[in-house]
Amino acid sequence: MEVNTTLPSEFIILGFYEWPHLHSILFVVFLLVYLMALIGNLTIIVVISSSSNLHTPMYFFLCNLSILDITLISTVMPKLLDICLTGNRSITYLGCFTQLLFFVICAVAEKFLLAVMAYDRCVAICCPLRYSYLMNSRISLQLALISWGFGFLESLLLIGLISRCSFITHNTINHLFCDLETLLKLPTGSTQEAQMAVLVSGSIFGFVPLVFILVTYVFVIYNILKIRSYEGKRKAFSTCSSHLTVITIFLAVILRMYIKPKSAYSVEEDKILAVLYTACIPTLNPIIYSLRNKDVHVAIQKRKAICLKVLSI
Repeated sequence: MEVNTTLPSEFIILGFYEWPHLHSILFVVFLLVYLMALIGNLTIIVVISSSSNLHTPMYFFLCNLSILDITLISTVMPKLLDICLTGNRSITYLGCFTQLLFFVICAVAEKFLLAVMAYDRCVAICCPLRYSYLMNSRISLQLALISWGFGFLESLLLIGLISRCSFITHNTINHLFCDLETLLKLPTGSTQEAQMAVLVSGSIFGFVPLVFILVTYVFVIYNILKIRSYEGKRKAFSTCSSHLTVITIFLAVILRMYIKPKSAYSVEEDKILAVLYTACIPTLNPIIYSLRNKDVHVAIQKRKAICLKVLSI
């Protein structure tokens, strides 16, 4: 079968075109959020890398999460800032698909990484005596690589399918970036194959890790409740409270984005949820882990004291 692969020279990302009078304010807000996300996640990476007592699987996964968050927000935010500041909504065909590629990699890898972090906490609480054996450095590295690998696998699959679609006259994207679902609405020909692939891969690479996280935390909470002493319960819960907070926020946004009736669909709400997912969550993650995690908080304070001492000399 002959496939029409006519390619446009560029796409047009509308962004928040409904609120042109707010573009200056949105630029300032998005710039501050972007800088906070970069500073927060880079701080987490530097502090964990330079603190020998934090060289454990849990903090190794946290470093990977920070790298994913930096990549995710850097994939979306620069072009969105450009739109708000200059009004330049055009993006090249290659630039659009590069943006989509990295977005899918980060979105899928983050789901699996959060599942791996849930498994890590489950082993630490349910099997503390076997933790060093079940979660050694080699296994931790393998689990992190698998998470990234799933992200690359799905991105290449979906990019390969959608790049075969024909974008002859429809090149206007009513979203904040080159979103997969929005792109699938543009081709003039049949997109049944690509839509089916998105549905199947979404079930495998999206639904499965989220269910795994929920099931894992059922076991975690069950084992915490079995602890007799209040102090023991408090210590056990404190080891997973940061991750549980991140998971709660993440699930709330994801479920609202993808599990809602078509009659309740709203482009404006979709864009706001996209901001929460691509900008707010990467910004909140390092704040949550630094404030609610005693070890990270102490390590940050030590590095801060050293920096202040050096600057005062």
